[in-house]
Amino acid sequence: MTKTYRSDRLRSVHKAMEAIHRVGGIDKATMRRFDLACLTPVGELEPTDIKRIRETANMSQATFALALNVKTSVISKWERGEKRPSGPSLKLLALADKKGIDAIL
Repeated sequence: MTKTYRSDRLRSVHKAMEAIHRVGGIDKATMRRFDLACLTPVGELEPTDIKRIRETANMSQATFALALNVKTSVISKWERGEKRPSGPSLKLLALADKKGIDAIL
């Protein structure tokens, strides 16, 4: 998954800050603030995306629900398109999609 930026200017700023971070000019916490300021927020996930993330993790709906700290019925509703994840759940799903399920366990 590639990084998407809010604008071309913010991409330039972020790339410069990444270079400064690599040489030790700014610490990890400061880099995180630049990430939040420059990168596009997490977008919505389609039901098929959620199911793909779960199946890639080789998890049942029940186990996946435990990993996300939600009820099994919520996972089922997300995968059927009856509900949409939001807030912390959406962020955890995006992280699991990008870095793998171990990133949130």
